[in-house]
Amino acid sequence: MRLKNPMLTDGDIEAISPYGPARATIHGTPLNPDELERLDAYWDISLYLCLGMLYLRDNPLLRTTLQPEHVKARLLGHWGSDAGQCFTYIHFNRLICKYDLNAMYISGPGHGAPAVLSQAYLEGTYSEIYPEISEDLDGLRRFFNQFSFPGGIGSHATPETPGSIHEGGELGYSLSHAFGTVFDNPDLITLVMVGDGEAETGPLATSWHGNKFLNPITDGAVLPVLHLNGYKINNPTILARISHEELEALFVGYGYTPYFVEGSDRASMHQAMAATMEHCVHEIRAAQGEARRTGKAFRPRWPVIVLRSPKGWTGPRLVDNHYLEGSWRAHQIPIADVPCNPDHLKLLEDWMRSYRPEIHFDGDGRIIPELRALAPKGLRRMSANPAANGGTIRRPLNLPDFRSFQVDVDHPGVRRAGNVPTLGPFLREIIRENHDNFRIFGPDETQSNKLDSIYTAGKKSWLGAHFPEDEDGGNLAVAGRVMEMLSEHTVEGWLEGYLLSGRHGLINSYEPFVHVIDSMFNQHAKWLEKCNELAWRVPISSLNILITALVWRQDHNGFTHQDPGFLDVVANKNPDVVRIYLPPDANCLLSVADHCLRSQNYVNVIVSDKQIHLQYLNMDAAIAHCAKGAGIWDWASNDHGQEPDVVMASCGDVPTVEALAATALLRTHLPDIKIRFVNCVDLFRLVPNWEHPHGLTDSEFEELFTATKPVIFNFHSYPWLIHRLTYRRPAQHNIHVCGYGEKGNIDTPLELAIRNRTDRFSLAIDAISRIPRFRDSSSDVLEVLLERRQACVQHAHEFGTDPKHISDWIWPKADSEGRS
Repeated sequence: MRLKNPMLTDGDIEAISPYGPARATIHGTPLNPDELERLDAYWDISLYLCLGMLYLRDNPLLRTTLQPEHVKARLLGHWGSDAGQCFTYIHFNRLICKYDLNAMYISGPGHGAPAVLSQAYLEGTYSEIYPEISEDLDGLRRFFNQFSFPGGIGSHATPETPGSIHEGGELGYSLSHAFGTVFDNPDLITLVMVGDGEAETGPLATSWHGNKFLNPITDGAVLPVLHLNGYKINNPTILARISHEELEALFVGYGYTPYFVEGSDRASMHQAMAATMEHCVHEIRAAQGEARRTGKAFRPRWPVIVLRSPKGWTGPRLVDNHYLEGSWRAHQIPIADVPCNPDHLKLLEDWMRSYRPEIHFDGDGRIIPELRALAPKGLRRMSANPAANGGTIRRPLNLPDFRSFQVDVDHPGVRRAGNVPTLGPFLREIIRENHDNFRIFGPDETQSNKLDSIYTAGKKSWLGAHFPEDEDGGNLAVAGRVMEMLSEHTVEGWLEGYLLSGRHGLINSYEPFVHVIDSMFNQHAKWLEKCNELAWRVPISSLNILITALVWRQDHNGFTHQDPGFLDVVANKNPDVVRIYLPPDANCLLSVADHCLRSQNYVNVIVSDKQIHLQYLNMDAAIAHCAKGAGIWDWASNDHGQEPDVVMASCGDVPTVEALAATALLRTHLPDIKIRFVNCVDLFRLVPNWEHPHGLTDSEFEELFTATKPVIFNFHSYPWLIHRLTYRRPAQHNIHVCGYGEKGNIDTPLELAIRNRTDRFSLAIDAISRIPRFRDSSSDVLEVLLERRQACVQHAHEFGTDPKHISDWIWPKADSEGRS
């Protein structure tokens, strides 16, 4: 069969051109001539503000002829998407006023801040928050001058931007953030502008599926607007160059009803956008109304708008015989040499004057009342919506007493229990007590991560088709509280949007694949850091990341699933916003989880294995140990009142059992050895107190680790992280770190530890080699340890498991003086 040539015909190309009178799915002329004129004038003033931010540092209303000294020396920012964003924003403002809508706006296109900032200024929100940026001539000058200027604000929709929860510096997360804002927020409509460059990213492509998780009874609605303006920095965009038929089929396949608004003619485009947006709002309200009236949730074909307009719309079409509007040259600063090119300076002035600032501002530099009246009022302004400053509407969680879920520990290191499985019932009760304020997110791993006990209080959200097989353990429900989709990007974006709009949550992930959200974590941490500098940004609930399915227990998955390096990424961030916890047992995990879920404005990373492990501390001891963050375990030490020969230290659940077993080996084979055992829960306790608020002073550090004795530190992750955290310590040269060394395969737990020299035998050998009084007199002990280590490897290769005396090892009781 001969396949059809996929190249577009001349007719196809004309159909996807951004130029000409409006072509729209919805027809109508809802705007009377006066409304059309005022809406177009409001758009003019919006675009004038956008250009003013990009270019001007003085003469803000062009009351005199534009001179080079009025223009910024360094021109930074982006123009390309501003016209389409302002166009969309002001048309939705009309509907907010008409129907009293509760709405917020998310700007997806990178560097699209001028569009958002212009609206915040026009709505008066900006001057309310920043009184020095007043609504007059001097305030407007300051508003322009600060943009992309040292000591001012950035060119993204940063935390300094009223109404923003999404900076847009990294592309791909606008739509997932938008869905996160409307979960459990039934009256909210989030209008999200998706850039066509952004639409090419993997995270954005997966987040279209958020419509399958939106419950029309309990959730709000997302109205996506895909902005096809045709170009990225220097390349066409993919979705702007496929046929109209193919693009429509794409969104029908995603489960949306697509509505097209395409063209460049101002008057007809205003009418088309007004008719289309109003139709979409009615469609949203009709679906929600039916579901809420009948009490039966279903999955509507939610609307999506495809707005096709020229890149840099309303700018000059040609400059020096090169295309500007409608081409990639409009993406950033459209005319970059105006300070040194008189002709281009005059071109810029004429362009800016085409937006008629002299009639849109009064003599004092204030927006004329007829235009100001078009904006919504009070909290109905999208730049002032409380959901965009989520701390203002955040309600504390109703938390059960975590101590009631404790594991009973009569003797340290004897009983076994699942650490993460013990956390499950605690999370279950949080869901039960916070049915509209707390959700758990993850990429299809909640049950695998042994948290499935939560399903008795809240099942998995699912509005897709149900099969009979799903009733047999599928745990699906239209009103589910667990949000699962096999895209770490999407579920992380949902959670961030949920938190930023005032709610609480937790994401759980396999350790090797939490790296998928490295850059998302980076962006959120940077957002929080900037928010801490802004008094008007009210703290939000912390982003809690539970990492499990850990590197040391990947017997079946092997080398590809062995990567604990996410901690290195987290440790790079500002110490004011990041925390890392590695609880050694279930009771410590409960204490840490309770603390993290109560906290605000942090990213809390909790590392805990989902398998069965030895338990060490009763609940009172666990609470005290977690409060200290790092401490001596007296029951595992025998240096009481004396100087130890060596400090055995651990951080992480699997490293802890191996370090304890090494301690027991040393005390058995070297009866007079003195060992101090230290466990670290809060990783940043190792950092000097002047570098991190959780850090120990040097004297406190030496009280734990001594000033002169060797420290054998068994660490969960890559060893150089510990060296990096402790390198300023006076005694840092005494610290010898054992950790994951990027060696692995389909190994038993002990065999994997042996490969990386974190096993009990290697740790004991390392300790002996660093203690002068044993180094040259314990060759027989070293030989025994080496033989036993090799025997365990041979056993693993022959039987596929670790020997029973390894897998069943427990800490020797006190009546045997800690010897094995």
